Amino acid sequence: MTITAVDREGVEHPIDAGEGEPLMWALRENNIDVEAVCGGHMSCLTCHVYIDPAWLERVGRRSGEEADLLDDQLHSRAESRLSCQIELSADLAGLRCTVAPPEG
Repeated sequence: MTITAVDREGVEHPIDAGEGEPLMWALRENNIDVEAVCGGHMSCLTCHVYIDPAWLERVGRRSGEEADLLDDQLHSRAESRLSCQIELSADLAGLRCTVAPPEG
């Protein structure tokens, strides 16, 4: 499937992603500004992305733990998600996301 990732410089990248993998891995494998230091364990917040509002319902709501972590972030917005917590599926083909600015 193809998704669109917008990097921190605003450049759009169409990338191939596999079903069943976390969005975080698809971004990392395509060298899109996501560090994912913790490897997807929801502890470092370096995979923070903004989901295009048109896709929020399909992507689903944040878990309570994810919401708690994101609520404390400087660049958190309503469409903020941790890409390690979004499992790609056929329903998400065409997804558009933007990498959030670093917190530092």
